[in-house]
Amino acid sequence: MASRLLHRLRHALASEGPGEAAAGPEAEQFPETSELEDDDAEGLSSRLSGTLSFTSAEDDEDEDDEEAGPDSPSPGDRTSGEGPERCPPPDGQRGSQLLARQLQDFWKKSRNTLVPQRLLFEVTSANVVKDPPSKYVLYTLAVMGPGPPDRQPAQISRRYSDFERLHRNLQRQFRGPMAAISFPRKRLRRNFTAETIARRSRAFEQFLGHLQAVPELRHAPDLQDFFVLPELQRAQSLTCTGLYREALALWANAWQLQTQLDAPSGPDRPLLTLAGLAVCHQELEDPVEARACCEKALQLLGDKSPHTFLAPFLEAHVRLSWRLGLDKRHSEARLQALQEAGLTPTPPPSLKELLIKEVLG
Repeated sequence: MASRLLHRLRHALASEGPGEAAAGPEAEQFPETSELEDDDAEGLSSRLSGTLSFTSAEDDEDEDDEEAGPDSPSPGDRTSGEGPERCPPPDGQRGSQLLARQLQDFWKKSRNTLVPQRLLFEVTSANVVKDPPSKYVLYTLAVMGPGPPDRQPAQISRRYSDFERLHRNLQRQFRGPMAAISFPRKRLRRNFTAETIARRSRAFEQFLGHLQAVPELRHAPDLQDFFVLPELQRAQSLTCTGLYREALALWANAWQLQTQLDAPSGPDRPLLTLAGLAVCHQELEDPVEARACCEKALQLLGDKSPHTFLAPFLEAHVRLSWRLGLDKRHSEARLQALQEAGLTPTPPPSLKELLIKEVLG
């Protein structure tokens, strides 16, 4: 990210010694993060495509898949295997001098051509997961968007093969915009060294930042699926098996992701997410929050033609309002009108029934 890269640049310049003394005045042209113009600070990393190095002299090996075994399920579907070995990504000091030299050139060329980014991404941890016969690195990223500074960022956990699949799909659909976006190559060995993990962590941050900076890519269905679909699938599975507290955290994270992504993908996934939240809150004896989720869903649905989720949300809103002693007449009248018009059975299916039947993919 821009601020971190600038920090590493200044650190590298300060540590290069007398031989680089002449670079001092030039280095002072790089302002502190707080002194950057808004467009510069938000979009700097979109100008750094290809500046990270993923091979070194001792790593000059054939490239192949990351995995140490057959491809295993993505993090959203994984339910077994040994616990991950904590491996926080290091600072990548070896690459800082490379970044320092290249960033000086990029800075001079990019001050008037920076592309603002809507979201920021940061790899907060990288865990080596042993799930026999596979072994892979699971990268956890914080997704930070505009909003109150005290808001907790949403999080996603993805492995190299998830990023690679996204890159491959987008390349097939958007050859022009994707031509300028770099991606770390596959490797046969040394996938689990701290240096490789650190380099890939920074590369994944840049990769997602670049995608978000291009409107055509930002709204691509494959990118939306990458962020949200594994969370929704796992949350649905936990809800159907009655693990409501665990499911609630995933539904809430999925809702936050969708709010930050702000993609024009229609109401279906937000409605499914609100249904999951309402069901979990209700099962955990929190009718106030469950009713609030129903109200958000009814606002999304508005007065448009009847949606599959409309009658179940109306029925849940009526029942929760009655339980809390709140006004239910408007929802009751809308539900009755749907039933009289033959647009929904009496009684309508519950939100939980719809969650179980909904096919995500």
